[in-house]
Order: sequence, then structure tokens, then C-alpha cells
Amino acid sequence: MQSASDRHEYPAHWEADVVLRDGGTARIRPITVDDAERLVSFYEQVSDESKYYRFFAPYPRLSAKDVHRFTHHDFVDRVGLAATVGGEFIATVRYDRIGADGMAATAPADEAEVAFLVQDAHQGRGVASALLEHIAAVARERGIRRFAAEVLPANNKMIKVFTDAGYTQKRSFEDGVVRLEFDLEPTERSLAVQRAREQRAEAHSVRRLLVPGSVAVIGAGRTPGGVGRSVLGNLREAGFTGDLHAVNKAFPEGLTELDGVPAHRSVRDIDGHVDLAVVAVPADHVPEVVAECGEHGVQGLVVLAAGYAESGPEGRERQRELVRHARAYGMRIIGPNAFGVINTSPQVRLNASLAPQTPRPGRIGLFAQSGAIGVALLSRLHRRGGGVTGVTGVSTFVSSGNRADVSGNDVLQYWYDDPDTDVALMYLESIGNPRKFTRLARRTAAVKPLVVVQGAGSAPQGHAVRATRLPHATVSALLRQAGVIRVDTITELVDAGLLLARQPLPRGPRVGILGNSESLGLLTYDACLSEGLRPQPPLDLTTEASADDFHAALAHALADETCDAVVVTAIPAIGEASPGDAELAQALRSAAAAGPAKPVLVVHVELGGLAAALSAATSTAPRARTATPGAEAAEPGPTRTGTTASETTAPETTATRTTESGTGATAPTATGTTAPETTATRTTESGTTATAPSAPSAPTASTATGRFPAPAAAGVPGAVEAPEGAHLIPAYPAAERAVRALAEAVKYAQWRREAADPGKVPEHEDIDERGAAALIGRLLARGQGLTLGTDETCELLGRYGVPVRRSVPAPTPDEAVQAASALGYPVALKATAPHLRHRADLGGVRLDLADEEQLRRAYAELTELFGAPQELRPVVQAMAPRGVDTVVRAVIDPAAGAVLSFGLAGAASQLLGDMAHRLIPVTDRDATSLVRSIRTAPLLFGWRGSTPVDTPALEELLLRVSRLVDDHPEVAAVTLEPVVVAPHGLSVLGASVRLAPPPVRDDLGPRTLPAY
Repeated sequence: MQSASDRHEYPAHWEADVVLRDGGTARIRPITVDDAERLVSFYEQVSDESKYYRFFAPYPRLSAKDVHRFTHHDFVDRVGLAATVGGEFIATVRYDRIGADGMAATAPADEAEVAFLVQDAHQGRGVASALLEHIAAVARERGIRRFAAEVLPANNKMIKVFTDAGYTQKRSFEDGVVRLEFDLEPTERSLAVQRAREQRAEAHSVRRLLVPGSVAVIGAGRTPGGVGRSVLGNLREAGFTGDLHAVNKAFPEGLTELDGVPAHRSVRDIDGHVDLAVVAVPADHVPEVVAECGEHGVQGLVVLAAGYAESGPEGRERQRELVRHARAYGMRIIGPNAFGVINTSPQVRLNASLAPQTPRPGRIGLFAQSGAIGVALLSRLHRRGGGVTGVTGVSTFVSSGNRADVSGNDVLQYWYDDPDTDVALMYLESIGNPRKFTRLARRTAAVKPLVVVQGAGSAPQGHAVRATRLPHATVSALLRQAGVIRVDTITELVDAGLLLARQPLPRGPRVGILGNSESLGLLTYDACLSEGLRPQPPLDLTTEASADDFHAALAHALADETCDAVVVTAIPAIGEASPGDAELAQALRSAAAAGPAKPVLVVHVELGGLAAALSAATSTAPRARTATPGAEAAEPGPTRTGTTASETTAPETTATRTTESGTGATAPTATGTTAPETTATRTTESGTTATAPSAPSAPTASTATGRFPAPAAAGVPGAVEAPEGAHLIPAYPAAERAVRALAEAVKYAQWRREAADPGKVPEHEDIDERGAAALIGRLLARGQGLTLGTDETCELLGRYGVPVRRSVPAPTPDEAVQAASALGYPVALKATAPHLRHRADLGGVRLDLADEEQLRRAYAELTELFGAPQELRPVVQAMAPRGVDTVVRAVIDPAAGAVLSFGLAGAASQLLGDMAHRLIPVTDRDATSLVRSIRTAPLLFGWRGSTPVDTPALEELLLRVSRLVDDHPEVAAVTLEPVVVAPHGLSVLGASVRLAPPPVRDDLGPRTLPAY
């Protein structure tokens, strides 16, 4: 695209899609000679005032010389970037390298003048800020370290762009012009500014999809039962508060309405704007629809059609083109192969999904990738029996399908400051950008709980996932370090979510247990011990306990300063004095209200009425239903032909449905995923199938005693309505599930307290950072990547205050004796062959050799057992003080970033996988927790009367290794094994270091959307 006179090829890697402040997208790319007409057209649409601010004089049009100058770049000393929407320029930026005299220059000059021009219609969208980030990254790549800009004093908007960027800058005023000079090296403040802008922009882009003012369903036809018609019906049934349109090119000319909704043959025919388009046409017709939506100014798309990356290489390319096409018009996409989106806010009431019933409004945000998992999540939250009982509603729900564009990261950005979401639940079959997800998760978890199920297998087809070398367990540990509540199943996801949405966080692990069943109380006690909690002896109220007894016992437990949470166990009781469900629920509520700072959980045994009563509240109560006189109270929930009234039926998930245009549109599918149970039968713990018994009839409000008065909750026979703002009490059908959820809440609360003071990265005055950098540079000059030799490893680690005990090769017995004489007895003789290294159990190590005779005897034994010295590679090493053998590792993973790991050497880490992990850089608090996080940590602290070892020295070693890897990204891997930690000090007996060119750090570069 460039002429022969240009010095560099077109830098395609500078192209990027960005999200702007208002949530729209733009394409940033280099300006080339082919852009002359676009540049002229762009300039004609800029106001005279903006032109004056750019050129400091009236400049009505560009001359041919100007056009040539602004479109011909060498991509080194002269660079121009443009922001485009729909292929047309909306803003430009350029830099010209200058010397000390302010004139045009070439390298090694490291300063450049920079200038912007933004079309007036797009000012205020954050275009200039995004362009500044990208042009600064380009300049750094080309060896430019500083920008200079001259701005008229009246041009406050551009001055603000520069001053708000967060770079270190200098400002002066001369000849009526403000001159700004600023360094381009990212600073802590510039990164903070960049990430705050990223959060606002990405959150707004998701908000445009979840809070639309108008929706068009494209593919809604006259024949009931199709995908588009179903979504249209779901939007109508939900009571969508905005404008709704049905679109299908197959509509006859005279058709103006469909089910009371305005009907159109094309989006172009709609008067007024459209915020969201739900695309329910076959994949072959989607490109035409995207073009029409883009030209009409639609802000976002939900693409339900399948047939994209999940179907193979051809579909993958179709998906890439879909994303490129939509982004060219500034639109974001949920999907393809999506199940849809839901927003239960009374101001929105959006159900743009295949779920036939909108979930109850509530405070839980749900994100899933596959439709079947989304169905299961919605069903579990909606269902009253067979899972977690009770009602807790949903704020927003997103099923992203192939997540070609909008991903879990984007939804996290939205939930972070969404006032309607208190708890976020995510089922992630894959994580596309683990480094960014971890960063966003840490920030979100600091203000609201984030519960995640992370798929352990390979990513589903259609998901773009960065390659990672880290085991699944390591990634899980890093997520926990970021404050994520990691669970393994949908059941655990909902269990934890219900507790966190309904109850305060516990202040500690001390648990009070009370109830009317001694055996259930003991079962709960054992479960608490298994989860690492500290339970108090269960209080047995006996089966004759009344509601007053429960109230008094719970109030006493909540008032006890030695108790941080209470688990109430309840079984059906028989007798006139036995409390009814509503009475017992209100007794527990009344007691809990007196101690609102502590969480309360209920473990019940087939008490459907109690679960409903505990969960009833104005904002989440099920809708009132008409019951047949004399019939048992039916479980609230959707009913369908062939199911009982108490069942929850999952939305249809068949792979193919007929569209209204007569063609087949494939709906989202999930191979190997089972939809939630939709029958009244269930599998018992013994493995047999049983029909769920009917819940005991609950007394009506009029039969309840007056001790704990409350009005009846609408739609729930016998249930009571919680006072406004009261915490709902979650009920669980098994003690293990309740305690597991409580244990996760305890660990999360502890993380929140520690996150308030994350610690600091200590400064070590004896670290030689520059010397290490010079050494690394010399070593890497040999090649692209290498494992250092013993001497080089010791030198590099020594510059960071990590001494390694010297080991001397001993290819013959005589050389072994010479080495021992130089090192001093006693010594160790070790075989370092790959199959024997770190395998003391194989007998390849001889310790405490006190003299020459013992050394020669040991040498002979090793060669007799394992072969010639050339195979053994024996070394001699001075003995270290005895202690506990540990291992320290650091690795830079291309997806997750730099990770520091610690564990005990040998079977604990190799066989049992007992390793703890932290992201680098590690703070002093991280190092302290890292040492204590492994299961075998008691061996370091005097287990069974042994002498405690020097853990402060171990923590300092961890901090120094972390600094080495953080300061020098060329250090790709470090292994210290074994590190013998003695009662006083430690000894590093073995070390290896691998160097490689540093990986690209996209988290430090300008904001971009994933490339397609």
C-alpha cells in the first residue's frame, strides 16, 4: 500500500478495534496513500473552529500538497493514524520526529511533535484519548520517548486530553501558545487512567445491549414456533418498556403489525433509532442484516444463529467476518450461537432470549457461554424444590454463545458498578484472556462477590482461547488469589450465590449449630470440620421444639461474641405444639433481624413450605396463582403440558427450528451438556429414583400465632412477607451444601479483609538491577532463547541476592576428592543426570561424606549402581544445614502472565500437586500467605515437635525471585530446587534459569478489543 520510497512495510499490527467512551467501537489503523479521498471528505466535515484549533489559522480546505503530506508516511519518523467508523475517518493523529532544534529529524532523535483532529460530531466520545494511547505505543516502538504538542489556550478539550492522560509532563506558555511536553513511558497513573477509561467504555458498551430503548427482532415471521417469533413473544410477555419492532423481508407489502408489534420488511424502514437488534436468521443471511443494521445506526446485535466457529474452519472464518463487519459500523455483538440476554429491571423488562419466562427480579447477575448451561442456571434459581430452595431473583443474564466479541470480561466491567447487581455468578467454559480476567475479577471482588465455575477440559469449538502452559489447578489458584469464589458445579455456584445475595459476610470461621435433630446437627458439625470451619457443639432443641424455642436459641447464638455464623437444622415435627412452616420461618426471621451482622443458614429436610416462607419477600415473591379448592398448594413456577405445577420446565433447546422465512435457523446447542431436571422425580443419595413428596400444608396467616406477626406473601400459601430491606434466609436440603457455601463465604470475607491492605513490594538495596539487565542482554545476544549454565545462573541470581551453593563437577574419583578438599568436608555426592536429578529416593545422592575414604566409597557405589560417570554426571557440593527441602519456581505464561509457585520438594509437590501460586509481582503479604497456603505447611512450623524453620528467610527469597522476574521479562523461567530451609537461614542447592525474548504485554499497551 506504500510507495517504493517509504522505508517500512505497512505495519498491520498497529490496526486495532477500540471501544469508545459511549460504548460504540471504532477502528484505528495507519493512514496510507490510498486514503487521500477519505482524508479530504473527513476534513470537509470538520468545523472551521476545529480547523483553526488544528492549524492556528483559517484553513478551509486541504491543498494537494497537504493531502500528500498527510497520507505519505515512512512509519518511522512520520506516522499517521486514523479512527474509522463504517470505513470513513472520524479522527486523525500524526507525529513527526524532531531534533533538539525543533526541525525534522531521524533516529537517534527521540522526540516528536504530535497533533490531533477530531470530527465535531464525534468529539466527546473519547476518540482523541484512544488515539493518544495508540500513537504513543507506536512512538515507543519506533524509539521515540517524548511527545511535544502546541495547543491554543482556548482549545481546552485538547489540553484536557493531554493533561488527563497520566504521563509525566511539562507545561509552558510562549507566543500565545501552550506547549506541552510529556514522557511516553507508562506510569502508574497513566495505566490507572487507561484502565478506568477501559472500564467505563466497556461497561457502557454492555449497557447499550442490556438497557436498550428500542429493539428489533430480525427474522420474526408470521408462523408461530420459530426462533424469531419466540423471541418476539418473550419480549412482549416480559413487558419490554421500550419500542419493539418485528422485521422480516418475507413480510407481505401490506403487513403493518405482528402480534400487535409494528412490522417492517427491513430495519431501514423503521422510523427512529434502534438500539438493539436480535438477529434470528440463518447464518447465510446474517451479513446482509449486519449491513442494514450498521447503515441504520443500530448500536448492538444479539446473534442467535449457529453455523459459525463451532462448526469448523469455514464457520470460523464466517465468524471472523461477522465481527469485522459489525465493528466497522461501531456495533458490538453477543454471540453468535447465543441464547440471548435478559434484564429484569422494572425500567427495562428485557427478555431478548429463548427463555420462555422471564426470571424473577433480583440482585444476582448470571453469565454463561452455552445456552444449555444458561438454561440450567436460570432453572436452578427459579426452582423451589430439588435444588436450592427459595426464591432469589436475577438482575441481568447474558449467554454469550461463541463469545466472538462480548465476553465475560465485558460483562464484569458492567457488573462492577451496576447498582442492581450484588452478586455475580459465572459459568466459564473457557477464559479467553486470563490476565485481564484476573485483573478485572480482583477489582470486582473487592466490592461484590464473584462466584465462578471454570471448565476444566478443552475449550468448546468456537471459543478463541489463548494457549496456556499452566495446569487447571494453577489457574484456579490464581483466580482464588484474585478474590474469585471458585466452585466446581452449577449446584455449588447457585448455593454460594444464594447465601451471598441474602446474607452478610461472616466475620470469621466460628459456627453455631442449633436445631431439632441431634443427628442432623452432628452431620453439620462434621461438615464444618471437613471444610476447615470451627463449629461449636450443636445445640439440640429436640423434636418437640416450638417456634419460640427456635427464636430464643437463634437470638442467643447471634448475640454470642464467639459465634460468627449460625446454621439452623430443621426436620418435620409431629404434634400439636410443633410449629408450622410460616410460624417457624417468621420466628427465625425475627431473631435474625436482631442480629443482622451475622449470616444465618437453614438446613431443612423436605420442608417445601418452610423454604418458601424463609424466602418470601415483596421483590422476589412468585406471582399469585389460582389454585383448585381442596388441592395441595402448588409450587410456584411455570407450568407446561405434561408436567406438574411444581416443576420448572427448561426452555426449548432443540438444535434446529423453522424460521418464519421458511428456512432453517440453527438455535444454540451444547454438546454433552444436560439440561436441568424437569420432572417431579429425582435421584436419591442412595442412587434410587424417588418421587419428591408433597410439602406439608403450611398454615395460613390467620392460623399463625401473634408472637411473630407478618402479612402473608403474595402467591405463596402460608408464607410470610419479609420486612422491607430484610435479609432473606437461604435454605438448603443437605448439611454439606449449606456448610460448603458458608465456607466459601468465610474465605471470601477473609480475602476482602486482606485485600484492603494488600501489602507492598519491598525494596532491597543490594539488588543490582542494571547489572542483571546487562548480563541478560549479553546472554540473549547468543540466540533467541537459552538455558543458562551453572556459572551464569549463579551470577544472575547473585545480583538479586540469591546465593546458590556451588557444586563442582566430578567426572572421576580423583576430581571428586579435589573438589571436596576445596569445598571442605563434609560434602554431598550427587548424580545430576536428568533421570536421577532430584530423585533421592532412587539412591543417586550420598550425604555427610566426612573424609576422602567415604567419598571414594560412595563414588564407587554410585557408578556400580547406575553406570559410568559420563551417564551419572556426578557433582560434589558442600553440606548445607539440615532443614526442610522446598522448591521455588517462577514462569511467564503467555496467557496468565508471570506466576510464582512454592511447595515442599519431592512427593508433596510432584505426586500430590501440593503447590501454592501467586501472580508476580508478589507483595510481602503475598509471600507470607504463599508459604502458609500449601497443605504441608505445618512441616515448616514445628509439626509434631520438630524445630520450626526460618520462614522469614524463605519469604525474602520468594520476594527476590519475584523481583527478578518482574524487573526482567526476559527471564522466562526460574527453578530453585531444593531450597533447604533450616532453623536459621536457608540454602539454595540447585538452580536453573531460562531466558527468552520478552513476550508482548498487551495489558500494558493501548486499549484494544481482541483481534479478528
